[in-house]
Amino acid sequence: MLSYQHGFHAGNRADVLKHAVLDLVLQAAAKGPRPVFYVETHSGRGRYDLTGPQARKGGEADTGILALLKGKPPAGFGPWLDLVRERTEKDYPGSPALALARLPANARAILFERHPAEFKALTENLGADPRVLLREADGYAGALKLAPRGHEQLLILSDPSYETRRDIEALALWTPKALKRWPTGIVLLWLPLYRDGREAEFGELLAEMGANLIAGARWPVKPGDSSSLEGTAMVGFRIPDPVARTCETMARDLEAMWAKGV
Repeated sequence: MLSYQHGFHAGNRADVLKHAVLDLVLQAAAKGPRPVFYVETHSGRGRYDLTGPQARKGGEADTGILALLKGKPPAGFGPWLDLVRERTEKDYPGSPALALARLPANARAILFERHPAEFKALTENLGADPRVLLREADGYAGALKLAPRGHEQLLILSDPSYETRRDIEALALWTPKALKRWPTGIVLLWLPLYRDGREAEFGELLAEMGANLIAGARWPVKPGDSSSLEGTAMVGFRIPDPVARTCETMARDLEAMWAKGV
């Protein structure tokens, strides 16, 4: 399906945890001894204007990144929030822009995006960066054809839209292939937490696959809220243990903050 556009949801509560976790993992990888090869299967447009018509239609950033910037965020969010403040609300960094901001000159990145309008915007936003190769293609199939060069450290993020229940099934089929394809690669997955718990079985499967990072946070659902989501989670494989533990603490603190209505 090619209807999903993340601009309507940019900066929401799910983005907050996803991008804060990704930022910590990126910083750790950038400090490592090996050049980073960064890949995304579902890149979106890379950067977002939170004051624009798409973002303001649902106003989801109001309870996400904008609330966090105005309040007192939990420990660990500071470096990522500093970057967001520096970019301003008109240039909120999605995961591709965040990666390029954190990775050094010797890194390279391949970004997949199938949606024609999103790919066009992605090209306009990030295509000038010499480290980047953009591909208008299925990220699942395309990514599995890639391999790190020499001593590169692969870091891949899969962040599908989950427009239908089949999206979880697709990721469940792709993940074991990815782990086998890149036996030393760092794999990060974003997982929505649904009110009906449809993701629970997949979460258990990920744990059985050897995920060493499972960081989730739920928010209170207001009466009459028609959204099917009630939380967000990041699942990671081969994440450095200190980074994984920090991410899990951040998620717990974020959930506690949301429980207070912040």
